[in-house]
Amino acid sequence: MTDSKRRRRLMTASALLGGVLVLTGCSGGEEASASGGSGDSSQARTDEAAAQKSSEAQITISPKDGSANASINNSAAVTVSKGTLTGVTMTTQDGKAVAGQVSTDRKSWKPTTQLERSTTYKVAAEAKDSEGRIAHENASFTTVSPANSFIGTFTPDDGSTVGVGMPVSINFDKAIADKAAVQKGITVSSSSGQEVACHWFSANRMDCRPQEYWKEGSTVTLKLALDGVEGADGVYGVQQKTVTFHIGRNQVSYVDAKTKQMKITQDGKVVKTIPISAGSPDHKTYEGQMVISEKFKQTRMNGATVGFTDDDGKGEYDIKDVPHAMRLTGSGTFIHGNYWGAPSVFGGANTSHGCVGLQDKKGAGDPGMPAAWFFDHSLIGDVVVVQHTGDKTVSPDNGLNGWNMDWAQWKAGSAA
Repeated sequence: MTDSKRRRRLMTASALLGGVLVLTGCSGGEEASASGGSGDSSQARTDEAAAQKSSEAQITISPKDGSANASINNSAAVTVSKGTLTGVTMTTQDGKAVAGQVSTDRKSWKPTTQLERSTTYKVAAEAKDSEGRIAHENASFTTVSPANSFIGTFTPDDGSTVGVGMPVSINFDKAIADKAAVQKGITVSSSSGQEVACHWFSANRMDCRPQEYWKEGSTVTLKLALDGVEGADGVYGVQQKTVTFHIGRNQVSYVDAKTKQMKITQDGKVVKTIPISAGSPDHKTYEGQMVISEKFKQTRMNGATVGFTDDDGKGEYDIKDVPHAMRLTGSGTFIHGNYWGAPSVFGGANTSHGCVGLQDKKGAGDPGMPAAWFFDHSLIGDVVVVQHTGDKTVSPDNGLNGWNMDWAQWKAGSAA
């Protein structure tokens, strides 16, 4: 064989051997798998190793990331299973921090302040498992907007002491379509054990009271559990609150427009009689049971605000310092001090535009005046019964005067 032929055979054998080596290097055979050359097997081991290094702690943030119309009371919470929380931060979209507290077992966290409506919040949480491995979770949500929520403004105030005639009155800032659902979220109870019923005067107002006046010395509790209650289509409640108020002594005063005297009773016994001046024949005072809803040591009374105007459109009266004034109706009936009338008027003539006047002095500074005595001895929620005026009985929804509706009618206005 010539040297040239021998060289060609060696080159061919070398090329074939090289091909075998290349094919062996890319093979998926058993030998390659045992040596760690398989891509699938390598990835599986990588995933397994990563899993072994990951924390077992499972963090849950509510509401879910991206939620809208979230509650401002109960929605925000962070919990962890298979671990303990090591840190939680909650901020508004502009970075303002929200205070919160971790439970003693470090399994949960909640904000300690009520959230704001129509606000986006961001939550970042960190936890560790029993091996000290760290887990993280983040979420963002937006609370319910004012347009999609309702609140009820209630009276009386929490912690107040009121008279026996004080109803619970709630005025909603949105018209309530599902009254039954909203009423179900409101409970009113008394330590006296009296049955309490609620009555809807309109889509925006609900009052609650017992059949008879509250028992003196009792405690009344109002619970608002309206958070998340759908009061109208797409409009949800946001309140979750408990209010208590106390009932003082039983004081009911009787105004007699015919005798022009007022008798103040406590526990059914007359404790004082005060001469009064009620509405004139042209401007008679409403009759009926009226509840004192506001007290002002001095206030302005302008006839134009209640429809009493002269030909020039100005009020028939405008007194800027009416002393010892207490509101009896929403339409403007007061029982108040009168310093501009002659002393002979009180007990002698009915001269007012519909209010009940008591003798007083300008400036409300003389405690010896009948008006001052009555003001000092009256509570919000005391009842003033006006009789013999010749006028109609005051409407039950004019002020806090639902006592002018009998019990059957009252209960018929319930949505429960």
